[in-house]
Amino acid sequence: MKNLKLLLISLLLSSAVLSSCANSIQDELALNTSAETQKQTTVAMTTEETKPVVVETTQETYVKENNQMDNGEFQSTGDGILVAYFSATGTTKRVAEKIAELTGADLYEIEPKKPYSDADLNWNDRSSRSTKEMDDENARPEIGSIDIELSKYKTIYLGYPIWWGDAPRIMSTFVEKYKFDGIKVIPFCTSGGSGIGRSGTNLANLAGTGDWSRGERLNSSADTNNIQSFINNNK
Repeated sequence: MKNLKLLLISLLLSSAVLSSCANSIQDELALNTSAETQKQTTVAMTTEETKPVVVETTQETYVKENNQMDNGEFQSTGDGILVAYFSATGTTKRVAEKIAELTGADLYEIEPKKPYSDADLNWNDRSSRSTKEMDDENARPEIGSIDIELSKYKTIYLGYPIWWGDAPRIMSTFVEKYKFDGIKVIPFCTSGGSGIGRSGTNLANLAGTGDWSRGERLNSSADTNNIQSFINNNK
C-alpha cells in the first residue's frame, strides 16, 4: 500500500512538471510570434511612411526648379498672364523677365530646337541661317520648348527681336501652332533702331485668332519706368 501511494504521488508530480513545461513553451512561442509580428508591422510602417515623403519632396523640388510638371507639361502659376518670348542674344529675355516681374506673369521661352550660333546670326552673310530664314516667308524653324496650354491665360505679352524688319520666323512657327481665342496678345520687340513695324500685325494674321494690339518697341536700354509705362499703355 505504501509503495502504491508513492507511485501515485510520483505520477502526479511528473504530470505537473510536464504541464508547466508545455505552458512555458507555448508562452515563449506566443511571445516570439508577437515580437515578430510587431517587427514586421514596424518595418511595414517605416517603409510606407518614408516612401511618400521622398517622392513628394523630389517632385516639389523638380517642379519649382524646372517650372514644369512631372509629365513634362508647363506649370502655370501666373494670374492669367503669360510672357512668351524668343531671344537669340539675351536682350529680349531681359525685357521679358522684367515684364513678368512687374505683372506677376508666367515666363515662357520659345527655344529653337537647333540653337542659333554666332555664325547663324551674321546678318552680313547672305548665306547665314537667319538670313536664309528671313528671305523665305515659309520658313518655320522647329521649337524645342515643352508645349504650353494657352487657354489658361487671358493676356499674353509676346516678345522677339526684329530681324530684317520683321519677327524671326520661329515666331511664325509659334503663333501657327497655338490658338489664341479669347486672349489679348500684346507684342513687343527689341531692336537697336528699327520699330515694331508690321511684325505684330503679320503675326496676328498668321495666328488668325486672338485680340491683338499693335505692340511696341522696347530698346535694350529700357529701364523699369519705360517697361511699366508700356504695361500701363496696353492694359
